[in-house]
Amino acid sequence: MSSEMTLPASGDVAARLPMQRPARLGSGLFADCPELIGTPFSYTREEEIYGEGEDAEFVYKVIVGAVRTHKVLGDGRRLITGFHLPGGLFGFEQGEHHRDTAEALSDTRVLIFRRRQIERAAAQRAEVACQLWGMAANGLRHAQDHMLLLGRRSALERVAAFLLDVDARLGGTGTFDLPMTRRDIADYLGLTIETVSRTVSQLEGERALQRSGTRTVALQRARLQRMVED
Repeated sequence: MSSEMTLPASGDVAARLPMQRPARLGSGLFADCPELIGTPFSYTREEEIYGEGEDAEFVYKVIVGAVRTHKVLGDGRRLITGFHLPGGLFGFEQGEHHRDTAEALSDTRVLIFRRRQIERAAAQRAEVACQLWGMAANGLRHAQDHMLLLGRRSALERVAAFLLDVDARLGGTGTFDLPMTRRDIADYLGLTIETVSRTVSQLEGERALQRSGTRTVALQRARLQRMVED
């Protein structure tokens, strides 16, 4: 897939699906549902996966890489609504159209599933419906946590909580490569890029994290957790 192409979910992607080799939805997620077969697709850094307002015909699971979803407000500001990391599902809308835009943060590989396929499986199998309900409840919880994060915490607490959340979603090792830029983090946390940079430097000065290269961070999780709890 060329990085110069923007493929709407209901257009060229649909036309190309039969050309790809199908794959199961994956371990731990509808793994015992053989009728849910996905198609692998690759996207390059900054490539659009789907746009706001396009038909929500497909659901996506991140295999490698990372995806951001965002909306552009009336005054031109960008509001990032979420980051989707390996294992995460995105693009499953309540209505018939996407409410935001999805873009690859880096070279990213996903599995694409037809939404109607998942809906039919959920209608026929209780375990699939329960898993979908669990994912929806988890998404709601994450949205509520994000709302509290923006409304009540200082910049230091916001960045610390964000780093702990990304670490947990990437396996909880404490050391990982940040797939998003500082601008992405700023637009997600409601801060300026300068504030994010100052806060990261402050955390480094307080030995709550250590940077290596441009994106690799090693967290002192106990110190970060105290900052969030305090």
